Amino acid sequence: MNSGVTLSKGDAGSAEVLLDAQHLTRRFGGLVAVNDVSFQVRRGEVFGLIGPNGAGKTTLFNLMTGLTPPSSGTLRFGNTTLTGLAPHQVAAEGVSRTFQNIRLFGPLSALENIKIAQHCRTQAGLWTGIFGRARAEERRVEQRAWELLDLVGLADRAGEQARNFSYGDQRRLEIARALATGPRVLLLDEPAAGMNTSEKGALTSFIREVRDRFDLTVLVIEHHVPLVMNLCDRVAVLNFGQLIAVGDPERVQKDPKVIEAYLGS
Repeated sequence: MNSGVTLSKGDAGSAEVLLDAQHLTRRFGGLVAVNDVSFQVRRGEVFGLIGPNGAGKTTLFNLMTGLTPPSSGTLRFGNTTLTGLAPHQVAAEGVSRTFQNIRLFGPLSALENIKIAQHCRTQAGLWTGIFGRARAEERRVEQRAWELLDLVGLADRAGEQARNFSYGDQRRLEIARALATGPRVLLLDEPAAGMNTSEKGALTSFIREVRDRFDLTVLVIEHHVPLVMNLCDRVAVLNFGQLIAVGDPERVQKDPKVIEAYLGS
């Protein structure tokens, strides 16, 4: 870990490390958006990432999912090095995400959005098409899409264009689309944005349900501090691109550097 980072007791626990970020750095000209960030995420955790606006949280997600290459540093997923892979290759390895600014295919239906996300898991080609296996695979893709729509409560709107959904429903559809890639790690970028208090409470339960049902490890960027503290097993805090604390929620909330940089008195 970086010097000066506060670690809570148990951060070097015996649970399997699934994601291992070492010295991740991203420079944009003279701006250092992510500065020598190192942390580990254990299998099955819900791991929160918080910090002020402009702290580098979404940039860090972009580095982890291949959308932006790091200037230096490495990211390992199990025994696989993700550094240098394109986004579709990262997804194929089992790391999927949602976005701070929703990126659904607006003109496509909800069902089509989820079907197309399964492309990285399909194998149909010319010869499988000739022998009819492509049709069987397409049936499986469609069945999976219906199951995920039902999971997020949108099955009755499967044929509607995604752009016609409310903001909250688009958020749920985007999570379903991310799950359609068959991930082992799910990254959620501000999933509670635009939600009211009751919706945020339901989201907490939903994320736990999804984690348990699909045997996932979940990373969450979120500004709603009570949600993060109630949901996450551990929390990391970024400020001006640097990791200033990582540990259990109770300990992080009491960290003087975190209080000064983000939480306030």
